Amino acid sequence: MVAIKAQQANAVLTRPDTSLTAFLIYGSDTGLVSERAVRLAQSLAARDTPPGEIVRIDDPELEDDSERLSVELLTLPMFGGRKIVRTTMGRRVNGALLRGILEGPTLAGVLIVEGGNLRADDTARQVFEKSPHAAAIPCFADDAQSLDLMINEVLGAHRLSITPDAREMLLARLGADRGLSRGEVEKLALYAAGRGTIEAEAVEAIVGDASELAMERVIDAAAAGDGTRAIEGCQRLLASGEGAQSIIAAVQWHFARLHRIRGAIEGGRSMDEAMRQIRPPLHFKRRAAVETQCRRWTAPKLAAALARIRASALAARTASSLEDAHAERLLMELARLAAARDTSALRA
Repeated sequence: MVAIKAQQANAVLTRPDTSLTAFLIYGSDTGLVSERAVRLAQSLAARDTPPGEIVRIDDPELEDDSERLSVELLTLPMFGGRKIVRTTMGRRVNGALLRGILEGPTLAGVLIVEGGNLRADDTARQVFEKSPHAAAIPCFADDAQSLDLMINEVLGAHRLSITPDAREMLLARLGADRGLSRGEVEKLALYAAGRGTIEAEAVEAIVGDASELAMERVIDAAAAGDGTRAIEGCQRLLASGEGAQSIIAAVQWHFARLHRIRGAIEGGRSMDEAMRQIRPPLHFKRRAAVETQCRRWTAPKLAAALARIRASALAARTASSLEDAHAERLLMELARLAAARDTSALRA
């Protein structure tokens, strides 16, 4: 099947062609990828009588049985209803494995694969786009129209309406990651339960800036030593239009605060005293994460991190064409330093 354009994705997912037995859902917005995979699996399962069975098989399940994915897709259920097999691309669920499945015998079940931000020449994309019984569905950063539709869907399910002013404010606070945005709207709906109509005051009280939340997740992942999650989050921010130098600046600001807090603690202050002296004040929702990071990061490690951040900021400014790479490399180096016992992690 030909490649499906991003604006056609909803139509294809709402009424998937009955001849299709394999779907690759991919893109920079991992929240939207996951949401669409769940919705598609539920829709396909409900078509059958009795309803189809949704099965999840990922890399860990293939460690002991590399053929399990193929076997599940080729097995006819004893009591009817197709198997809807969900998986996520990884070390074992790769382009070569997927090519073998799609070019092999006709599938008895339906395969739904979640992928990341795949390039046009990626093997998995090419296989799904060329197969007559498969579809490759892109998921990129939400625009205002798709966010509007998501707001209507979530609030409608809770029997809530929203004033024009509140909607405008809500849209301004939602970001490019569908998972984060939906979570904020769901939180707003629970807060406004029973009110009937959501006013701007409710949005202001409950909904955080999704772009800011996404940035915090990236920084927290690096500070916790999770380089993979930090890089994935960074790539989503870059795809949504956030600048690499802005990401580096946010990282620098955060680690400078950690350095000040840690310095106060090593100077004899309690954690609580050190936290309270920070200006601007730390938001209460961030306190637990920052406390954990302060316990992980010693003053020498924070000094080494700040030196590395300054070097990355300078490199990104002087070679702007490579700024994305500098931001990603910085996050990975900080994650390595977080997991290390001393500053040798940066020199490795």
